[in-house]
Amino acid sequence: MGKKIGVVLSGCGVFDGTEIHEAVLTLFALERAGAEAVCMAPDIEQHHVIDHLSGEPTEEKRNVLIESARIARGEIKDIKEVACEDIDALIMPGGFGAAKNLSDFAFSGPNAEVNPDLKKLILQMHKEKKPIGAICISPAALAKALYGKGIKVTIGNDVSTAAAVEATGSRHQDCPVNDIVADEENLVVTTPAYMLGPGIKDVARGIDKLVEKVLSMTG
Repeated sequence: MGKKIGVVLSGCGVFDGTEIHEAVLTLFALERAGAEAVCMAPDIEQHHVIDHLSGEPTEEKRNVLIESARIARGEIKDIKEVACEDIDALIMPGGFGAAKNLSDFAFSGPNAEVNPDLKKLILQMHKEKKPIGAICISPAALAKALYGKGIKVTIGNDVSTAAAVEATGSRHQDCPVNDIVADEENLVVTTPAYMLGPGIKDVARGIDKLVEKVLSMTG
């Protein structure tokens, strides 16, 4: 029986939710490997809605779980309904939703708060020594949730973002888009993806490696 891997989504669209390419590449890599994706998202209002054509905020209101269901084709759970024992590992694609909806890292940096249901699940996974993968900007939310644990992560090579991540007590390591940083001790795997780009084929290589490594850490 294939491993069950939780995939945490944060909306639908790079500027206010999940980065769609990263999410789809993650789901594709998991299915190719014979794993079952368990998609989840918090049932909360998005921080804001961005018009992805103009790049400008709108007055519209959207729900993170409902928007995430677009990517998951409706097969998605409220994150508060998912327990550590339900899954073998957890993967968090990026997009600004990870720093606006799953946390407020985009606004508060190292002083950010993480969605309480996500934080609870992350802490349970870490305690039970189940691997966690984080993509693009989502390692920042992961680092804050595991504040003081000294996890090793990457967001690529952006100096200011790396400094904010390290202010959470984590260790940042520069990394190219097509590679990963694996913290074997803490069972954490990260890759820069669209923090670096430049395109989907380069991002796919890093995500493929991340999924492969996360699955290998499940034993």
